[in-house]
Amino acid sequence: MLIGSIINGEERKEESRNSMEVVSPYNEETVAELKLATKKDLDDAVNSSFDIYHSTMKVMPANERADILRKAADLLEERVEDFATIICKEAGKPIKYSRGEVKRSIQVLRFSSELAKNIFGEVIPMDAAVGGENRMGLVKRIPLGVVGAITPFNFPLNLSLHKIAPALAAGNTIVFKPAEKTPVSAYMFVKLLEEAGLPKGVINLLIGTGEEIGAPLVKQDKVHKISFTGSLNVGKKIRETAGFKKVTLELGSNSPNILFEDADLGYAVKELVKGAFAFSGQVCISAQRIYVQRNIYDKFLEDYINQTNALKIGDPLNEETDIGPMINEESAERAKLWIDDAVEKGAKVEAGGDRKGTILSPTIMTNVDENMKIIAQEVFAPIVSVIPFDTEDEVIHYSNNSIYGLQAGVFTKDIDRALRVADKLEMGGVWINEISTYRQDNHPYGGVKQSGIGKEGVKYAIEDMTEMKFIGIKLNNQD
Repeated sequence: MLIGSIINGEERKEESRNSMEVVSPYNEETVAELKLATKKDLDDAVNSSFDIYHSTMKVMPANERADILRKAADLLEERVEDFATIICKEAGKPIKYSRGEVKRSIQVLRFSSELAKNIFGEVIPMDAAVGGENRMGLVKRIPLGVVGAITPFNFPLNLSLHKIAPALAAGNTIVFKPAEKTPVSAYMFVKLLEEAGLPKGVINLLIGTGEEIGAPLVKQDKVHKISFTGSLNVGKKIRETAGFKKVTLELGSNSPNILFEDADLGYAVKELVKGAFAFSGQVCISAQRIYVQRNIYDKFLEDYINQTNALKIGDPLNEETDIGPMINEESAERAKLWIDDAVEKGAKVEAGGDRKGTILSPTIMTNVDENMKIIAQEVFAPIVSVIPFDTEDEVIHYSNNSIYGLQAGVFTKDIDRALRVADKLEMGGVWINEISTYRQDNHPYGGVKQSGIGKEGVKYAIEDMTEMKFIGIKLNNQD
């Protein structure tokens, strides 16, 4: 498969362009050859999006935007296996998880279709202020214009749609830069949107690296918002260079999960195995730190090791595979170095810890401390630390002692304690009796501290992708 950028409906893949290959992280087979975008392509994409916004999207009725999104959802539903197979090949995500990603993406489109018809303003009671008699105030929500969407490799379809679908629902146009490691599903989806009736140029796809395309996109004056999901370091650079643009940043995490002594242990063990190791831990809300109250710690650890060791490692296209490769060998090697560093400092490997090429076996660590990288930073790998605690105050301190604050899980049957702890955790979201890794596509999602700025989740993304516009009317005073 040979693919290039799509600008104003035209694909740019001339032979003379610089090339890059997308390869399977499992077996290094070529998935696609990419023809990379140039600076001129970037300028053309932004100018096209800017012009199409003013000529088309700004005046497109909400019902038409909703119909396009609904048709896109229907088309994607017909092609679940096609998209799941491509995600599996380009990202190395096991096929059962790839299928789940596509099904979630369908939901994002349907939520966006429904909400496109429900973007409400309000009427302000102007006479509430002295001197405001005989006046009416209207507040409308209007689209921003051009949205720059920069997306990561780990959920190449779903996380892209968390930017694209709300932007379209709100009436914006999009310049879309997917991760260069996983652009094939993005390319397929842009083609699907055209098939669903989206006018040419409403979404422009740029295939290239972050350095060559992503960074210059942030600086473009005609781009009104940047929505980025990725690393903390890149997020900081975007924040510094975006100027007066609106910015949504979904960045890193090292999510804590807390088990109190009254937790449903069997359920928690089963869910936390998935929560720590699904897609080889390459999930920003992956369960990275598990705090277990001391009197159930030994039992939890024994069961957790047993269930982790039972996970099936192998070909991501195999229906039985639980653990496939990491995105590339560099990432797997980095994660193994972090394990070795922790061991040198006194940590113990209870399960896993082995690397073969891009595959790192699911790894459980104990005897860790907060100065180790596997605790203090985002591992983004199949590595989890299990840590005992005694008191509620102690575990809240441990959980909050981080630069991150994205999402957490709390397991307890005591609802008073659950809500008390949830209030004290410095997180953008807290799940009670659910793993930190759980996310639905309609709840507000975003972190505090250095986990990011702004919220996703369709309704909340639409709010971030619109502006409030006030219209005041002075009425004739006819007595």
